[in-house]
Amino acid sequence: MARRPSGDENLSREHIDILSSSFAGQLRNVTDARLTAEGFLTALARTAPPSTPEHWDDILLVVTELAANSIQYAPGPFELRMRRTFDGVHVTLRDTSTTKPAPRPFHPREGGGGIGWHLIHALSDQVSVVVRPDGKDVHAFLPW
Repeated sequence: MARRPSGDENLSREHIDILSSSFAGQLRNVTDARLTAEGFLTALARTAPPSTPEHWDDILLVVTELAANSIQYAPGPFELRMRRTFDGVHVTLRDTSTTKPAPRPFHPREGGGGIGWHLIHALSDQVSVVVRPDGKDVHAFLPW
């Protein structure tokens, strides 16, 4: 597992460009994943600020939705990976479910739910899912 970037560290370029962090798969890990992503973005912004502030928020929302979906639909641990790309950020969430995510109808009057996968697609330039024998990787490429 890579170090989690924080605001007080003097990081090398390698630590800014790549993050890999594992989580046990508990509900509180959704917040943990978001905070870890925020630390990565803070370190990244020191040398490459986002082109608009909305990109920062979009990446955090996608990480939050991916982590929440993992907790809800995939038993067990998950891993968050983030890396800088030429013009954005590549977010990967690896979990233990071999079922590909699928859009669900959104029914706000029936308690919500069903909007996360739509948000991930709307905010990302590209989304793909790679199923492995022991789970899947959800890849989201977002502008920075």
